[in-house]
Amino acid sequence: MKNSRRGFIKQTTMAGAGLLVAKAGFSAQSYRRIIGANDRVRVGVVGFSDRHRSSHMPCFMNHYKELNFDVVAVSDIWKKRREEGAAQWKEKMGHDIVACRNNEELYSKKLVDAVFVSTADFQHALHAIEAVKAGCDVYCEKPFAETMEDNRAALKAIKATDRIVQIGSQRRSGSNYHAAEEFIKSGKFGPITMVELTWNVNQPGRWRRPALLKELKEEDTDWKRFLMNRPFEAFDPRKYLEYRLFWPYSSGLPGQWMSHQIDTVHWFSGIPHPRSVVANGGIYMWKDGRKNWDTITAVFDYGPINDPSTGFQVVFGSRMHNGDERPSEVYFSNGGELNLITNTVSPKGGLTKKFADEMGMQPNLLPETSLSNTEAVVASANTGGDKLTSNHVRNWMECIRSRKQPNAPVEAGYNHSIATIMTNAAVHSGTKATFDEKTQEVMVNGKPFKY
Repeated sequence: MKNSRRGFIKQTTMAGAGLLVAKAGFSAQSYRRIIGANDRVRVGVVGFSDRHRSSHMPCFMNHYKELNFDVVAVSDIWKKRREEGAAQWKEKMGHDIVACRNNEELYSKKLVDAVFVSTADFQHALHAIEAVKAGCDVYCEKPFAETMEDNRAALKAIKATDRIVQIGSQRRSGSNYHAAEEFIKSGKFGPITMVELTWNVNQPGRWRRPALLKELKEEDTDWKRFLMNRPFEAFDPRKYLEYRLFWPYSSGLPGQWMSHQIDTVHWFSGIPHPRSVVANGGIYMWKDGRKNWDTITAVFDYGPINDPSTGFQVVFGSRMHNGDERPSEVYFSNGGELNLITNTVSPKGGLTKKFADEMGMQPNLLPETSLSNTEAVVASANTGGDKLTSNHVRNWMECIRSRKQPNAPVEAGYNHSIATIMTNAAVHSGTKATFDEKTQEVMVNGKPFKY
């Protein structure tokens, strides 16, 4: 068994992404045979965004030759980005790239087998629906959906196909996160009692695009296609380029940052979504016309729906006016903590002998443990091909070949979207948001939340 295990580890290491190949269930040697037996996978780009250019592109370049993939087309409704995307991918791939004015044109040409979706937050779910209906596999950025209507529609559409859909929750492709999941689910950690999530920055220009705003002209894009199913309003370049600052085009802090971190709660605990959420905050610093808060604290109750006496609390805090962008995720139990900044399990805060003796109890202290194969969390959205995202893109590409489920399947996106939408409902209603399991609706004041 030891020799077999050693051989397996060696094989997966040779493949360049040991965790991911092991999850897919085939060795490096068998993988080479699969590649040789399949045609090249043709990839399209839906939205030549900052995220795609600075992260998807370098990550794809890490793996495309080995896995026999190619980028052949770019779809973007803005002429400037469409032309930039085609030119930059032509330089990378060494051949012409088809520039499409919109997704209808892209899919009607039958050009692609798979797509990257990296558009405005509210468009992700709708663009994923378009892609799978066109027969394409999808790498879909988070947040997956910003309304339950879009969330339900996308889940239904994707589950009705056999398409491989990877949600851009790249923590699910980190070996340290897999080690954390395994430790918690093994029972060694004990019941989760609390989770603290924080993500703080001090960047006046975060999500702002002042220079680019001057270049965007209504005649060079398709404003109606941009709005999709949102209410019509007059052309506004800020809402087009700085959409993260404006509801209903984005929920801002919950959708952009919390969706990453809350996903680990669902993954580690096996609980798909919160029972309730309350939130407080406001626009305390950046009085620049934005509508989404620059500061938020959201408090979640998690646990079985039919047993309110069991569960744990999660707190998410984020501010955009003070911080060094070191996202923190700390899980607490009665025996200590699991810290995904330091990638350690420790007895810190656990029940000591002194206080256990007072109540005739046994002390409860976790052993000092390092989460194996640690990987630093890279916080910025524009990280230039960080290891987590590179692993995640590779996992998607491998699963396109193997037809196995990826590390972050559509259910991960559906569930983090429930948490995000519940948070947004609490923000906009000023009251507690809950979730109706039967109708799959986020509820406030006894009614479904509607923007």
